[in-house]
Amino acid sequence: MKTLRNLIIICSLIIFIAACNSAPQNSKTEIFKVWGNCGMCKKTIEGSIVMPGIVQANWNEDTKLIEVVYDSTKTNLDELKQSIAGVGYDTEEYAGNDEAYANLPGCCQYERRSQASKP
Repeated sequence: MKTLRNLIIICSLIIFIAACNSAPQNSKTEIFKVWGNCGMCKKTIEGSIVMPGIVQANWNEDTKLIEVVYDSTKTNLDELKQSIAGVGYDTEEYAGNDEAYANLPGCCQYERRSQASKP
């Protein structure tokens, strides 16, 4: 009887963990370029898109690519890019906010792109 109870507990935990780690049914994964330089940039870039619908975000300092998994019923790619630009970081479509960029630490100030548009 004790073994059966332990088995039920273990199965319940596995189901619970799987449910917590699964992406929403409407999840999308997008990878796009965000200019930046360092670990502080990573924290700011990823933090700028902490919003409802974001499942995961990971910016790579070396490749300058961010991979975002999100619920497409709660946000969209354009909103994500505008939010990142709002904290001073350029994407291919949007130039970072000039005032936010000027307030970034010196190590985070990268060579700006001129062809992106302002959000």
